[in-house]
Amino acid sequence: MKIVAATGNRHKLREFCELFPEHEILSAEEAGFSGEVEETGETFRENALIKARAVCKATGLPALADDSGLCVDALGGAPGVFSARYSGGGDAENRKLLLENLKGETNRRAHFRCCVALVFPDGTTAVAEGRTDGSILCGERGANGFGYDSLFFSDDLGMTFAEADEAQKNAVSHRGRALKKLRELL
Repeated sequence: MKIVAATGNRHKLREFCELFPEHEILSAEEAGFSGEVEETGETFRENALIKARAVCKATGLPALADDSGLCVDALGGAPGVFSARYSGGGDAENRKLLLENLKGETNRRAHFRCCVALVFPDGTTAVAEGRTDGSILCGERGANGFGYDSLFFSDDLGMTFAEADEAQKNAVSHRGRALKKLRELL
């Protein structure tokens, strides 16, 4: 089945392809979608559905979208749905702001949450969620991954996501877990 990945993030696109190898995953651009979908939802689920529905409607193909983020206990769950735009800058600025906001904090527990939505042209929708737990380090470790991976110490792996290779990360990541659940629903 051809599925359009409703994301402009090349890292997420690669993860979708690796975690859904039985399907042909097209980038939104390959499917002819060039617009931006505004994430106006208040939850990961709402944002995933907004993106998947918009791309499905525009392309006429099934669309797979996710919304995910880092939820830090000491920050009341922030940055949460605002993870990608936490600082108003890019990944490096987001990590810097997170470390500043946790300065002096002893409770560094955190988790990544992900909601994936697959929307078909006939309106059929499948939604699944995943979570992975860990803590935020006081400094970056590792060179792999993206986003907050170099700060997130995974309970499952005993290392940061940025220290893990893609297969290790995908086996326990929030997105990997959500996509596995979605595959089971299908």
